[in-house]
Amino acid sequence: MNWFPEKFEECELDTVILVAGMPGAGKSIVSEAARTLGLRIVRMGDIIREIAAENSKPPSDEVLGYISQKIRELHGRDIVARAALHIACSEEHGGPVLVEGVRSPEEVEYFRRHSRRCLTIAVHSPPNVRYQRLLARGRKDDPKSWEEFKTRDERELALGLGSVIALADIILVNHEKRPEDLFVEAKSILEKVIGVYSSDARG
Repeated sequence: MNWFPEKFEECELDTVILVAGMPGAGKSIVSEAARTLGLRIVRMGDIIREIAAENSKPPSDEVLGYISQKIRELHGRDIVARAALHIACSEEHGGPVLVEGVRSPEEVEYFRRHSRRCLTIAVHSPPNVRYQRLLARGRKDDPKSWEEFKTRDERELALGLGSVIALADIILVNHEKRPEDLFVEAKSILEKVIGVYSSDARG
């Protein structure tokens, strides 16, 4: 499975904001808030979906889960982070970059080594709330049953996502919030983070 070049382009990002969370927690809402502030968005899950498409595989949870695990076995636990940095480096963008979907401490450490400033935001929601959201969302890779949901959660945790969430710099609790309320809260936090980093850079 030679899905990646032998070496990715690397660069040093000025500011990178990592967003982590279990499936259905609300990561994409944080990304949309970031987009309104002009941040460049890189979704690590899209890298896996692109691999599936290039190999004519259906974007089901089972297929994407297999690819996600296999590429890390073959290329290292930070391989998707390397691919994400390659995307960020190859497109001209001078401002902060938000990377959605980090899943392991190795990925976090990789971005820390390749940025001047790195901060992790975790979005947390309880399992029953996330499950109902995923059922309502109905994306092709979303679970269709509670058993599928639990299997996906276990796979994500096996990658180290629990440690990333536990050690995050900021935790957004998204339990009973409406999507628009989470959007406003996320945008406010991002504005503060960007403002602090901008002040540090000027100082």
